[in-house]
Amino acid sequence: MKNTPPAEPFAAARFIKEIGRGKDGARSLSRADAHALYAAMLDGRVSDLELGGILLAMRIKGESVDEIAGFLDAAEASFTQIALPPELASNTPRYAPVVIPSYNGARRMANLTPLLALLLAREGVPVLVHGVSSDPGRVTSAEILDALGLPPCNSIDQVKQCFQQRLPAFMPIEVLAPKMARLLAMRRVLGVRNSTHTLVKIMQPFVAPALRLTSYTHPEYLEMLTAYFTTAAATERGDVFLMRGTEGETVANAKRSQKIDWFHAGKQTTLVEKQNVAEEIPALPDGHDAAATANWIKQALTQKELIPESISKQVEKCLMVCRTLAS
Repeated sequence: MKNTPPAEPFAAARFIKEIGRGKDGARSLSRADAHALYAAMLDGRVSDLELGGILLAMRIKGESVDEIAGFLDAAEASFTQIALPPELASNTPRYAPVVIPSYNGARRMANLTPLLALLLAREGVPVLVHGVSSDPGRVTSAEILDALGLPPCNSIDQVKQCFQQRLPAFMPIEVLAPKMARLLAMRRVLGVRNSTHTLVKIMQPFVAPALRLTSYTHPEYLEMLTAYFTTAAATERGDVFLMRGTEGETVANAKRSQKIDWFHAGKQTTLVEKQNVAEEIPALPDGHDAAATANWIKQALTQKELIPESISKQVEKCLMVCRTLAS
């Protein structure tokens, strides 16, 4: 058995010198430098001391469009991308896949991301949900899907089987992109989020163009992501819906619609306008734990009147764009 040679150390000091001068003095990296740095971080070639410095420096400075593009280039090259089963090509109508990142879960409201995924999947849309399996103090989509009898997928073959059965596929980030999962887990060490938390919410894991549902929580990310999603790099990978998160999740708020912007071919279009208060508050789950949420979702799938109007509208817009992308 051959011993794997240790990864060649990556000298990160010159990058830290640029990004580590504080919010006002720091300079942004070029896309090429950002790619090289993040690729080395993913491969474990950056020392722990330098890695901590990089993550904290980027947290303070904030990512530029070129940096997020370079980081994402490296991130998407670090894992095996998913190809759709050939038999889906004969479906009528045909739909491009939908990517739903789920990294926040629920703290106060019921997490209805699984409902969104199930509504899309039963129409024939290949739906990939990826995220964390658990998060202390929150109810994750993975836990709700498991309570619905939909365990996580541990391989791409299992993902494809879900698509063939018109079921959403949930893939834990440590299975989908293990190198990114390691950097994501640095939050437990440093106590703060890092650039990887943004990357997992905007990455596109499919070979073919797909519709990404993405969200933001802070206004500065809205500005940066809007600029990024109109670049050629983002356009080549499909379309994007961008909205303010519902407790960080990319499902429409059941109590009031958020503004949803559609990015297609470098252009931004508002598909759904912001709603201050819903005309009629739907009957939502009594609790927000996994079992209560799963039981309510089962009812909603058979009783259309239970589905919040904002989520029905989100599904309608997704179907329209996915048909367009597939053609």
